[in-house]
Amino acid sequence: MLSINIICVGRLKESYLRGAVDEYSKRMKTLCKLNIIELNEERVGDDPSDAEIARTITAESERIMQKIGKGDYVIAMCVEGKYISSEELSDRIESISMTHSTIDLIIGGSWGLSDALKKRADFKLSMGKMTFPHQLCRVMLLEQIYRAFQISKGTKYHK
Repeated sequence: MLSINIICVGRLKESYLRGAVDEYSKRMKTLCKLNIIELNEERVGDDPSDAEIARTITAESERIMQKIGKGDYVIAMCVEGKYISSEELSDRIESISMTHSTIDLIIGGSWGLSDALKKRADFKLSMGKMTFPHQLCRVMLLEQIYRAFQISKGTKYHK
């Protein structure tokens, strides 16, 4: 069974977001082995300097890199990533599962991901030009992964 790791910086604070994550996690139990790995955010002041931001990006990205397995397929969620449809995501997951046993989807902190982590990624994915809170992105990503499996199965979930 395919393993999917969502490696993300920060913890979900709002109960409604935790409820949504729990629901999609429950739905995917028979479709894949889903792991959500939450990493601590770096603490910075209200008006961080460029150096503090750079240090934060580096520290958070290094913690993420420690969670990535050597043979894992890595998808970095970042604004400069590619826009794809739900059907294309479904095809991509199906194709990846033929050559890899684990997919790591990376959601960085509010300042983003380091260049080194982006270079390690096998694919960069964007949710669009709009900005979303990172916690909401986690829910949206889980819904799209669930939808991708439903598309592959040919169910009526994706109309």
